[in-house]
Amino acid sequence: MGDYQPTSRRPIAAAFRRTADGTVRFCVRRGIHPDAVSYGSVVASALAALCFRWSGRLPALLIPAALLCYLRLWLNMLDGMVALASGKASLRGELLNDLPDRVSDVLIFAGVAQSGLCHPASGYWAAIFALLTAYVGTFGQALGVGRQFGGIIAKPWRMVVLHLGAWITLALLWRGAPSDLGP
Repeated sequence: MGDYQPTSRRPIAAAFRRTADGTVRFCVRRGIHPDAVSYGSVVASALAALCFRWSGRLPALLIPAALLCYLRLWLNMLDGMVALASGKASLRGELLNDLPDRVSDVLIFAGVAQSGLCHPASGYWAAIFALLTAYVGTFGQALGVGRQFGGIIAKPWRMVVLHLGAWITLALLWRGAPSDLGP
């Protein structure tokens, strides 16, 4: 299993990757399994979802919600780095890396949908499109075409857009815009 190399890896900026170098070494030394890191990203996403869900009543929750979305991205990057550094990269690991991402997308966008700060359908459609985007990428990879990780709907950009939307919404609410923007 230690010789396995993934066929398709998301390009990650070197500066962002360096933020995890010490943590990767810590995880490898302590024997922390990459799957545990993947599950941690789901926990971060669930917390983000809760923050988004209750941000209609307490708008300041948009701040930790957005930060937890970045933690989710960081943990998702970390799991692959730990898998490669510890020699635990495998086909099973690729599946286990992707599945928590899909759960995370649905959790986060369902939290947004239920916040009362947008029309619920827009949050659920965002979750659906995130799943479809991942499906198309995985399908392309299965066909041997190769997976593309770029574009505005790619996971990192979804989180950036969500973060910007959260900050804009918070600014509008603090300026006195109506808080009931739902249906």
